[in-house]
Amino acid sequence: MALDKHTWKEQVKRLFAAFDKPLALIVFLLLCVGLVTLYSASIDVPGRVEDQIRNIVLTFVLMWVLAMLPTQTLMKFAVPLYTAGVALLIAVAMFGLTKKGAKRWLNVGMVIQPSEIMKIAMPLMLAWYFQKREGNIRWFDYLAALALLGVPVGLIAKQPDLGTGLLVAAAGLYVIYLAGLSWKLILPVLIAGVVGIGTILALEDKICQPDVEWHILHDYQKHRVCTLLDPTSDPLGKGFHTIQSVIAIGSGGTTGKGWLKGTQAHLEFIPEKHTDFIFAVFAEEFGLIGEGVLIVLYLLLVARGLMIAASGATLFGRLLAGAVTMIFFTYAFVNMGMVSGILPVVGVPLPFMSYGGTALVTLGLGVGILMSVAREKRLMQS
Repeated sequence: MALDKHTWKEQVKRLFAAFDKPLALIVFLLLCVGLVTLYSASIDVPGRVEDQIRNIVLTFVLMWVLAMLPTQTLMKFAVPLYTAGVALLIAVAMFGLTKKGAKRWLNVGMVIQPSEIMKIAMPLMLAWYFQKREGNIRWFDYLAALALLGVPVGLIAKQPDLGTGLLVAAAGLYVIYLAGLSWKLILPVLIAGVVGIGTILALEDKICQPDVEWHILHDYQKHRVCTLLDPTSDPLGKGFHTIQSVIAIGSGGTTGKGWLKGTQAHLEFIPEKHTDFIFAVFAEEFGLIGEGVLIVLYLLLVARGLMIAASGATLFGRLLAGAVTMIFFTYAFVNMGMVSGILPVVGVPLPFMSYGGTALVTLGLGVGILMSVAREKRLMQS
């Protein structure tokens, strides 16, 4: 009996040998916090928590499969996945499904959103590109990488889907930066961004007038930016989201109102409270202390990911792990920023907390990639 028990333990240990324990623990804690918050946010909608648990099980399986794959195998998927993703985005532009004024979906027997593929395909492709040029990276390689990035981002922006476009762009730019792009080239872009934001803030009253056109952005995107600058300009429209979420966060105080006791959420003042605005529900019920704990968990997730990236056995592994880790940071920062009223509402979910299968699977694949890179390092050491 003792022998059987010992054998069983060894089998379980081998089954999960690919998992990075600290990373798995952090993700598990975030998922637990997410389910607790989702239960409160969806208490009037039966079955939503059960659906999310099924999403988590699927994500766990895919995460395990990816963690078991060596990074050399991941490299083989880079070009085909990128090519297929771009082809599907072109197909969306030609004969995609239109919902609420946006053409983002494609019917291939089942309805898919090809832009989600690029969140993983983009860093894979660019990490593969720079791996092939390791030791001989020239300035024009960065231009080529920007071209590879620009094609899918342009197609996604045309749909239009600003949130996904920003995430795909960020994923690619992280790889390009980690590949050694000089700060001399980055600094002018940052300065231009600061000047642009400062100009918008200074000229808000003039450029946000209804008769003023923003030729670079769509009208709804202009409206989002102007509403961010002054939510009260449209308190019952786009500004409603920001105003109510900020009220919810502030009303939570230091310790929160308590689980299941958030009035803003349960009286239906918070829109999309189970997806994009789930942080407002959490903040109202668990307060500043709860927010601090959640932020620490995300910081630990980023820190562990960067540790894995820094110790990667190959340039491909280091670039890919670094970019995936920073994608987690971008998701969390953008979501908390838009819910808190410091960034425009762009439809970015909170990692491992927001309800939904597509985003959760994408993030789970990212965790699987990190575990694959960590596993490769352990195998080399042993």
